[in-house]
Amino acid sequence: MTDGSPPSAAASAPDLPGYAHLYSGKVRDLYAPLDDAGHPRTDRLLLVASDRISAFDFVLETPVPDKGEVLTRMSLWWFEQLADLVPNHVVSTDVPDAVRGRAVLVRRLDMLPVECVARAYLTGGGLREYRADGTVSGIALPDGLTDGSRLPEPLFTPSTKAPSGQHDEPMSYAQVEAAVGPDLAARARDLTTRILVRGNELAAERGIIIADTKVEFGVVDGGLVLADEVLTPDSSRFWPAEEWEPGHPQPSVDKEFVREWLLSPASGWDKASGEAPPPLPDDVIERTRAKYVEAYERLTGRSFTARGAA
Repeated sequence: MTDGSPPSAAASAPDLPGYAHLYSGKVRDLYAPLDDAGHPRTDRLLLVASDRISAFDFVLETPVPDKGEVLTRMSLWWFEQLADLVPNHVVSTDVPDAVRGRAVLVRRLDMLPVECVARAYLTGGGLREYRADGTVSGIALPDGLTDGSRLPEPLFTPSTKAPSGQHDEPMSYAQVEAAVGPDLAARARDLTTRILVRGNELAAERGIIIADTKVEFGVVDGGLVLADEVLTPDSSRFWPAEEWEPGHPQPSVDKEFVREWLLSPASGWDKASGEAPPPLPDDVIERTRAKYVEAYERLTGRSFTARGAA
């Protein structure tokens, strides 16, 4: 398949008594709790993080063991650290045993139709735009920056929420204002950059640089609520601080490792072909899992033991 959809995602979503399966995305499965009459509730969702991993708009054939549990635990930890900045969508971690450790019960929100991205360092798509135009999301930057350079200040660099299989496209701030209104646009911009600043303040104490991140917001009674996941190896670039050296790609503690392998000769994959990437070999799966666990343990200071391994 070339549309990026996980061909077996819905089939692999667990059957949960008392919940109606609504949707399976690249990584997450969504359910609605059933009310006493057996109807899906409209105010709550069960958000289940699978072990699926995506890259270049494809869901890879091979899952990464314990990934969903790492993402869920890390997001819950970050929600606590950010609680004074912004409320979050979590209602309870009391979930069915089949998904315990990788699922949360959350408020159902009206989601902003914008990918809220903040960058503290220059790399990835921002670097490509800078090399071409001297800007990132149309924001002019000083000359002389290179791959891995720290930006003068964190930038809000939003993008569209593209349908599955299509690429998100950069948005100007004016486009965000047109999409959600000036008030919500300003609050989303300010909260996104403040989350990245707070994240880096805490991560610095643990030897991690958060180069950039993507966050999701929903709206309740006109206020913004932090949703989905936050500051995880799926939504952010994590670099070991002791190895940071601008001028070349940085070592990562996130899923960038998978992207790099797919683009290497070892994978045998031609990204331009439009064909799905090959399965990950065992050693790449093991190293990817190790990077996710390392990110969790370094940031939270907690050791990771999978729920099923206790």
